[in-house]
Amino acid sequence: MQQLARFSHIREIIGDILRVTVPNSDDDRIVIRLGDLAVVRTRQDESLPAQIINIDRNTVSLQVFAGTKGISSDATVTFLGHPIQVTYSDNILGRVFDGLGRPLDNGPDLSLDPKISITGPSVNPCQRIVPKKMIRTDVPMIDVFNSLVESQKIPIFSIPGEPYNPFLARIGIQADADVVVFGGLGLIFDDYYRFRKSFEDAGVFARTVMFINQASDPIVERLLVADMALSVAERFAIDENKRVLVLLTDMTAYADAMKEVGIAMDRVPSNRGYMGDLYSQLARRYEKACDYAKGGSVTILSVTTMPGDDVTHPVPDNTGYITEGQFYLHQGVIDPFGSLSRLKQNVIGKETRDDHGQLMNTMIRFYSDAQDASKKQAMAFDLSEFDHQLIRFGDLFRQRFMDINVSMPLEQALDLCWQTLAECFEADQLLMKQALIDKYFVQYKQPEDSNGAVTAE
Repeated sequence: MQQLARFSHIREIIGDILRVTVPNSDDDRIVIRLGDLAVVRTRQDESLPAQIINIDRNTVSLQVFAGTKGISSDATVTFLGHPIQVTYSDNILGRVFDGLGRPLDNGPDLSLDPKISITGPSVNPCQRIVPKKMIRTDVPMIDVFNSLVESQKIPIFSIPGEPYNPFLARIGIQADADVVVFGGLGLIFDDYYRFRKSFEDAGVFARTVMFINQASDPIVERLLVADMALSVAERFAIDENKRVLVLLTDMTAYADAMKEVGIAMDRVPSNRGYMGDLYSQLARRYEKACDYAKGGSVTILSVTTMPGDDVTHPVPDNTGYITEGQFYLHQGVIDPFGSLSRLKQNVIGKETRDDHGQLMNTMIRFYSDAQDASKKQAMAFDLSEFDHQLIRFGDLFRQRFMDINVSMPLEQALDLCWQTLAECFEADQLLMKQALIDKYFVQYKQPEDSNGAVTAE
């Protein structure tokens, strides 16, 4: 049986870090491990939760969640011998929790529900299968051009001021997932309330679990939210065969929190103030995405803001090496040239219609040419008839597909692609398989009369 011992030799208090000396003991029942919980008891008999973040011989460093204000050198520390745990049961669906896993919504008491540890390794590779199922989002720039695949880990790259949070909420509402687990990292209250209100108004709150760390909350709790969300998602996928979508915003705030804790621990920064283990810490979370051979799946869609729109910033730069592509949200639209889904080939034309692959490539080819034609027009060069066709196509493409507020099922979006092509081009200009043109294009191409005018059907 584990013994709880109380230690009172406080060496120093720096910021939110408290260091305590633990004398040598032959008692094996006293367990002190990295990542475990502890309780700091103040002179006023107040109990403050803390986490072991470093062990250096007999000196144990603790991160106090509520901060060290009011703690003096006569405080005592009790090590609990287990890591942080979060409630997991069907009762957490439709509930909101803070960064320590405590309910925020005044709902029924969950203290008697089972708890699970938020620490643990990534999934055994032998338990993974090749991703082959699509998650439909009803966002054309995702479903048509960069399909989201189950078990994929993919960020939304954006900059502060862009509508990435409303966009993330829309995906959570529209995605065909069984459970949505939302993790808010350093959110202002307005953003937290907007997410919650969006889920409630759309009628999907009953399948949603929210873990929220607000900007006014202790910064160390920000480091726990992602682990709580991913641990709960993992259990839903393994135990109940659920298709789980995890939404995280903003991972740059998460990395900034790691930087602040690292500086408080006197660690030497590596790149722009970030610690040298930034890559491994991010990878440890993202690798929780998995399609289980015997179970459901966990898919991770996160927001990563780029300070100064700098993709070489350490956070997006390291993220790009871990994830399977990115969605680039720029000027209120999903930019097709900055976005990439490396797993889309696993589902396009296999889980989707036979025209999906060729139609996707043709639309992007024409839009790229339309960009070149628009540049020629801006520089007052003479334009050919084909250039005018391309410019018209580019305008329709941006209006019908690129706006993040556009919402339609995949099949309707594919039909709209054919309609847009028919309004701008002739069949011999498409450079596509003739079988696809005969099957789809001709039904949208209106016939011309003897004078060359298009006749209405």
